[in-house]
Amino acid sequence: MLTTPTKGAFLQKLGAMNPAAFSEQEEAEMLAAVEEIRELKRQKNAVILSHFYMPAELQVKHEDGGIADFVGDSLGLSAAAKNVEADNIIFCGVKFMAETAKILNPAKQVLLPSFDAGCSLAESITGADVRQLKAQYPGVPVVAYINTYAETKAEADICCTSRNALDIARSLGCDKLIFLPDLFMGRNLQTKIKAETGKELILWEGKCEVHEQFTPQRINGLKLMYPEAQVLVHWEVPDNTVADALTGAGGVVGSTSDIIRFVGESQNRQFILGSECDLGATLRGMYPEKEFIVPCIKCPHMKRITIQNTLEALRAIGTEKESLFQIRLEKEIMKRALAPIERMLAFS
Repeated sequence: MLTTPTKGAFLQKLGAMNPAAFSEQEEAEMLAAVEEIRELKRQKNAVILSHFYMPAELQVKHEDGGIADFVGDSLGLSAAAKNVEADNIIFCGVKFMAETAKILNPAKQVLLPSFDAGCSLAESITGADVRQLKAQYPGVPVVAYINTYAETKAEADICCTSRNALDIARSLGCDKLIFLPDLFMGRNLQTKIKAETGKELILWEGKCEVHEQFTPQRINGLKLMYPEAQVLVHWEVPDNTVADALTGAGGVVGSTSDIIRFVGESQNRQFILGSECDLGATLRGMYPEKEFIVPCIKCPHMKRITIQNTLEALRAIGTEKESLFQIRLEKEIMKRALAPIERMLAFS
């Protein structure tokens, strides 16, 4: 049973991250789920990995009275997955992330609370598409963003995340690179890569349905309302927005971790966030003394992971319902996808 101090710690952290009030019934149901999840993790030798875009209640760490054993971005979660010692990994993220955890831990069981948690970006490209690109541009290295499914990663030379894409691009000794699938991230990276190395990126037409909504008009309207605020935008935001957003305002374009680090180092008190809504919860929890203006654009796929279906995945371990949550991949795909992922992790 959750002790009073543990309940208090959880609710205090959750309140800092998500100021929206819960009803008494919602709070009671949440606390009951948290209590059972914490106990089932112990009984079933399981850990929970949770992405920064998860609802706030899934981001509260175990030591703060919550359920998450590790909270991070795609790169951080990949690294954490590789080092997991538990038999079972519950992945509070989207399907491509859980696939990556399985590829890195083929002997362990990886469970995804909802198989409806997909990704518009990952779904924009297939392994067959990559093979066609390689035939069109023979010998050109393929850099696949982590936001891809296993069959796509299996065709790549190296994977990357938004945190290490620049370093990886610099490291490859070719004047051209195929970068996929995010068109806007590719354009934003191209500006820096071209200036620093002269390399050309061959891009795919994939887009994140969340980040593409951060238009220049949306961000510039907020800049007029909050002229002292610095702007935080993700690499996946349209390149014309990035160019406009940082003009005269200051701020950063980068990965989720770049954004978090920038806020921590900045002397500014007010920030406009150009990324998924619940990254705002993360930032409020980490920097309660600062103010975050967040256009609340939510990823519908991330939000399909809830505290309730996370509990259901844990309950299913060792029962006939276990298969409803298991990540299963062909051995050959896993083998071929492992090499580009491990090359990426060498840059973490």
